[in-house]
Amino acid sequence: MAIAHDQGICIRHWDFSETSQTVTLFGREGGIVRGLAKGARRERGAFDGGIDLLSRGEFGVIRSARKELATLTEWDLLEVFPRLRTDLHANRAAFYMADVLGRMLPPDDPHPALYDRFARSLRALGGAASGEGPSIDGPAALLAFQWSLLGETGHRPDIDSAAPVGPDVVEYLPEAGSFREPGPGGPAGARWKVRRTTVAQLRACESGIDAECVPGSVERGNRFLAACVRHVLGAEPPTMAPLFGEPARSSA
Repeated sequence: MAIAHDQGICIRHWDFSETSQTVTLFGREGGIVRGLAKGARRERGAFDGGIDLLSRGEFGVIRSARKELATLTEWDLLEVFPRLRTDLHANRAAFYMADVLGRMLPPDDPHPALYDRFARSLRALGGAASGEGPSIDGPAALLAFQWSLLGETGHRPDIDSAAPVGPDVVEYLPEAGSFREPGPGGPAGARWKVRRTTVAQLRACESGIDAECVPGSVERGNRFLAACVRHVLGAEPPTMAPLFGEPARSSA
C-alpha cells in the first residue's frame, strides 16, 4: 500500500510494547491519525528513538480501511518546545490544547489552518528554554487557538450579534451560539453574562490581533471560550480544571 507523508504534532502516545508505541498525531494535511509505530522506541531506526508528546515532525503513514490503527513507517523530528517541561502553566495549556483537539476533531479530517495555529501557539508557550516564566504572548496564543478550534469545528460564538457599544455586560446564549442585550424576554435556556470588553477581545482575535486590548480581557476570553468548548463536548475535559480552575459558567 502507498505511504503518505505529512508533518504532524503528537497529541497523545502510550507504549504498545517494549519497542513500539501507539500514537495520535495531528497532521497538517491529513488531520487526526491514530497509528502504531512498530520499533519506535529503539535507539536506532526510523523514529528518532521514539515519538515524544507535543513534538512536531514529519512522518510516513499507511492507512487501511480494514484496520483501526494506521501503520506509521517513519518519524523525523522537526521541533520541540522545551519550556513545556519547565513552565507549569505552559505545560497545562499545551496539554489542554492537545486534549481538546483529539476530542473535537474526527479522524482524517484535515484542518491545515488550525494545525498552523496550534504550532504557533506551542511556540509562544514553550518555544524557548529560559527561567523567565511564561511568555507574555502565551495567554493570547491560547486564546487564538481556542478561537480557531471553535471556528474550524463550526462552533464559534457569533460576535456580530453583540453590538460594540452599550451596557458593560451582554448575555451569551450557548444553545444559539449568539449574544443578546441583557433584559427580560428572549429564548429560554442558559444565559451567560459576558463583559462587552471580552467580546471586543474576541473581535481583535478574529482580526488576527494577539495583543490584549483591555487588562484581563485575554484571561476572561480564554475562560469564556473554554466554557464554550465544554458546552460543545457536553462534559469537562480532565485537562481543563488544572489550567483554568473553574471556567466561568455564567460570567466572563
